[in-house]
Amino acid sequence: MGSPRKHGNTASLLAPFLEEFQKNHWTYDIKQLIFDLIWLYDLSLLPCVACRVCQKDRSVFGCWQNDDMQKIFDAIKDCDLLLLATPIYSWYCTLPMKSVLDRLVYGMNKYYGKALWAGKPVALLTTCGYRPENGADLWEAGMKRYCKHSQFHYLGMLVERDLGYSHVFMDAQKAEHARQFARKLLDHFK
Repeated sequence: MGSPRKHGNTASLLAPFLEEFQKNHWTYDIKQLIFDLIWLYDLSLLPCVACRVCQKDRSVFGCWQNDDMQKIFDAIKDCDLLLLATPIYSWYCTLPMKSVLDRLVYGMNKYYGKALWAGKPVALLTTCGYRPENGADLWEAGMKRYCKHSQFHYLGMLVERDLGYSHVFMDAQKAEHARQFARKLLDHFK
């Protein structure tokens, strides 16, 4: 979760998604469902410095920086589905999400084609203030390229627009969109 607000728009959109996923996972023969919701703003995350130390050992994450990235690496390496939830600030994800993605693209993708997370399904859940085609399009385009480079299986993006402070963000239609998106992602496991 790349939002700084635990009760903000992105969190409120994620809630019905997670409820639907949890409610229907048995239908898709997923025996054990564990959510590891990681709030990036609660962690100590340093930016990538492109030192390439992580490339020395091709079997581990291998970053020398002493922060919370190893916890994120371990959770992602062990997960069956990676859902990146973030609000869009200036046409891209928030700074902690970008920092995590920068660190992981080196730490998970080793030179000469070995990707420690190859084949992992990835989806995006996001909120933005502009129309989605002008507010979240760059985020999706960048993540599609990231997924191709990292040998991910990109499953799609749910984006919902916030019309501003004078409007209530979350409504029944957005909640239903989140539930539909959860069911779409569950279909991947059929």
